[in-house]
Amino acid sequence: MSQALAEIPYDLRDIIENIVTEDDEQVDNLFSEKEQRLLAHNLYCSWTPPPSEEAPEEKRKFLADSNIGIYRTPYDKPVAPDMFLTLDVETPFDWHARERRSYFIWEFEKPPDVVIEIVSNTEGHELDEKLRHYARLDVSYYVVYDPQHLLMEDMLRVHERGFGRRYRRRDDYNLPDVGLNLTFWEGSYEDGQGSWLRWCDSQGKMIPTGAERAERLAAKLRELGVDPDKL
Repeated sequence: MSQALAEIPYDLRDIIENIVTEDDEQVDNLFSEKEQRLLAHNLYCSWTPPPSEEAPEEKRKFLADSNIGIYRTPYDKPVAPDMFLTLDVETPFDWHARERRSYFIWEFEKPPDVVIEIVSNTEGHELDEKLRHYARLDVSYYVVYDPQHLLMEDMLRVHERGFGRRYRRRDDYNLPDVGLNLTFWEGSYEDGQGSWLRWCDSQGKMIPTGAERAERLAAKLRELGVDPDKL
């Protein structure tokens, strides 16, 4: 048992010990899995969060992941978004510890800043139950991406936290409090050709994948007369 868990009051510790943090029953389609990976992995590859007002000289930490259970309290059922982003938190060092295997809001001391749900059927309740749930969690931005138009005519909606933990729908795809925008991109990702949802920085510049960064570096080396394949 970790020291942090040992310091929790016994009744709460017993609840955490019995929380189901993974059930191995997640089933999703190929596109959704690749899209989730594209959204989360790109941030680690190529993004630097905007400086915080509290510590403008320090590089901000963040956590971006997919299909991780988010718990508001030990007594509530979790929700596992397709992708989420939280600024100013650290990836747990001991992530096998029971109290760090999921996103327990009382452990991270804040809810996620961004949650994205990718609509893959008509049974996910992205526009009603999940919208209300993320509002209760106090998530700053809730994004619904519906590439097949299963629930709505538009493909993308960005909901922004307003007063009273209620969402208001933005007229654009900007997430100004985290310094990110969203856009659509036609191209190939992991050998899959199609239209993808991508991040842009606060200036509207698309955040590249690791492969795209490597290609740009190789092009620069060739301009300098260096063959990157021989390095």
